[in-house]
Amino acid sequence: MKVFSFFYDAILIILGCSLAAFGTSCFLLPNQLSSGGFAGIATIVYYFFHIQLGTTIIALNIPLFIIAFFKNGIKFTIKTFIATLLYSQFINLFEKINIMLSDRFLASIYGGVLIGIGLALVLKANTSTGGTDLIASIAKNYNINMKMSNIIIFIDIIVIGSNLIAFRELEIGLYSAIAILITGKMIDIIFEGINFCKIIYIISDKYDEIETVINKQLDRGATGLYGKGSFSHKNKMVLMCVSKRRDVDIIKSIAKKIDSNSFIIITDAREVYGLGFK
Repeated sequence: MKVFSFFYDAILIILGCSLAAFGTSCFLLPNQLSSGGFAGIATIVYYFFHIQLGTTIIALNIPLFIIAFFKNGIKFTIKTFIATLLYSQFINLFEKINIMLSDRFLASIYGGVLIGIGLALVLKANTSTGGTDLIASIAKNYNINMKMSNIIIFIDIIVIGSNLIAFRELEIGLYSAIAILITGKMIDIIFEGINFCKIIYIISDKYDEIETVINKQLDRGATGLYGKGSFSHKNKMVLMCVSKRRDVDIIKSIAKKIDSNSFIIITDAREVYGLGFK
């Protein structure tokens, strides 16, 4: 199993780094756009000093690898170093491919999608391509309550601001922001899937009738949870129903039609396992 896990992670890292590098080199870089983090700094260096993007990225990460070695351990550091090295070398390789896409809007979309998918695959292998992710993981050693997402967003804002100052074009910053948002969304989709479900809680004295109609009309079951009103001190039955998003309005209308005073709460369910689902 350890051998299988090793090769599985290796495939994810190689595929992920190549996709992220392709999106960076062939879509964002030719249009002076940034995906945030060290890639954004490297883009400025590329245009002003003509140093390859991948070379700058690996150089910027070296001090972080040294710190990570002492703070995060050798296993994590080696894995991250390999992923970062692959990512930077793939970027240098794909720079030679000339994709003539002058539309920055399309470049930000396709670049963001490819980078997001690539980074998600790398993250699934429990590593990263360095940069802001590595900074955030190191910072967590100093303050465990610090949110990694806040650190990454803060750094990305600084990088986009630097791109705006360097290239003196508002469009570059705006389209870079689109690329970063799409990248984040694609990472969420890869990790959580696109088939989000909803949890619907229905509090009603006619719960049995509502449950029967939901079952007959949608072939969807519900679970009764015993509850007690904190104000009325009366025992209540709370129906909990998990459904696809397309069925939410139907369930709401069923509950309201049977009991106009029913109390309904709807929340997201990222993953659902069991009969009728995964």
